[in-house]
Amino acid sequence: MGQFSTDVKKIRERARKHLEEGAVTEGYKANREQVAKVLNDVLATEIVCVLRYKRHYFMAQGIASESVKAEFLQHANEESAHADQIAERIVQLGGEPDFNPSVLSERSHSEYVEGDSLIDMIREDLVAERIAIQSYREIVEWLRGKDPTTRRIMEEILAKEEEHAEDLNSLLLGMRQAS
Repeated sequence: MGQFSTDVKKIRERARKHLEEGAVTEGYKANREQVAKVLNDVLATEIVCVLRYKRHYFMAQGIASESVKAEFLQHANEESAHADQIAERIVQLGGEPDFNPSVLSERSHSEYVEGDSLIDMIREDLVAERIAIQSYREIVEWLRGKDPTTRRIMEEILAKEEEHAEDLNSLLLGMRQAS
């Protein structure tokens, strides 16, 4: 591996140009508008997940509901934090986060399914997490070599979605064994 070398003078000169671009410098290789569009779909997915988890939190009933409710609430809060991260990144890229409620479910990768029972709720949340995992994995690969910051954010969110799926799968297995 060779020695690191950079032309600081040139970097300083380039940094003074196009200040209106904010964090996006000449080295950015992705199409910002396309990345912002994809991220707005991710934003919609996260918001729909928050709403579904919140409904499940309030509607969960039954003998095992307290521990499941706690999991639903934790996941809702984490999905909300993901939405905030995504909205912030969209703005950094010069875009506008789209929170328009009339089109959120259309843009969301996951669906808003209420579920009739505690097991149905857990199952629907697990399906939604699996959809997010696959979609986000594809986005991570699409961003490779083009936008390392957005890719890193998506990788962090992907890891949390995988954790959510494992939590839900464990709950589902526990519910099946108890019955």
